[in-house]
Amino acid sequence: MADVGVDESLLKGVAERVAGEAAELVRDAWEGMNRGRVVRVDTKSADTDVVTAVDHESEQLVRARLAELRPGDAVLGEEGGGDAGDGVTWVVDPIDGTVNFLYGLPWFAVSVAAQVDGVSVAGAVVEPVSGRVWTAARGQGAWLDGRPLTTSAPERLDLTLVGTGFAYKVDRRLRQARFAAGLVGRVRDIRRNGAASLDLCAVGAGWLDAYVEHGLGRWDWAAGALVASEAGATVSLPGEDPALGPDATYAAASSIATPLREALIASGIGDV
Repeated sequence: MADVGVDESLLKGVAERVAGEAAELVRDAWEGMNRGRVVRVDTKSADTDVVTAVDHESEQLVRARLAELRPGDAVLGEEGGGDAGDGVTWVVDPIDGTVNFLYGLPWFAVSVAAQVDGVSVAGAVVEPVSGRVWTAARGQGAWLDGRPLTTSAPERLDLTLVGTGFAYKVDRRLRQARFAAGLVGRVRDIRRNGAASLDLCAVGAGWLDAYVEHGLGRWDWAAGALVASEAGATVSLPGEDPALGPDATYAAASSIATPLREALIASGIGDV
């Protein structure tokens, strides 16, 4: 159980500050790309799973600023790795939505969360292009640019807008496509936006009624899932609901959380 003595407000402020500074770096790089700047691109788990020099620069900035503001805290980053510490661990995604970033699609973000014992207690997700700032602190609510967030409340499953995502590896992506085909006739529609942190925040804002995806890293959901939960969503993290699969992340407006879960299972989510 997370330490109840943690100052969530202070940690939220740190997350917002360092994520905002990294977002400025990412925005400048994105604008430079739009003017013809060449950015180095490498691959990770598959040819479609990319990492850019800007990802590394963003994470290096976050790590440097956390070392100044929170010396002694552990850092776990998507690109630089790391391990959880005994106290606060910062979980960092330097660019969530790197493919969108490369293509010029402005739906990507910097995500920074503070966790204690693996539980998110504060976090911020900052969009470099729009400048939107999503924040949350455990037990204190969630905000978009300082405005309190509340999830939607659809009355029926067939009026539910669901976000999802697909894996980089082709075999799993095909299984996810079969699952999505089984679900699409049961809900209003399905969206695939390409940045898990922002999709989770969108659930918190009511822009999506629900979101489900397999295979996310901790950095993908650490801040966004807290935003969704603090806005009132029902949230299940990887390993918490075996019926949804061992690595499923799920967030839904409470009004449809139970029937949607049943629809997900009936659509074959456990086979993904």
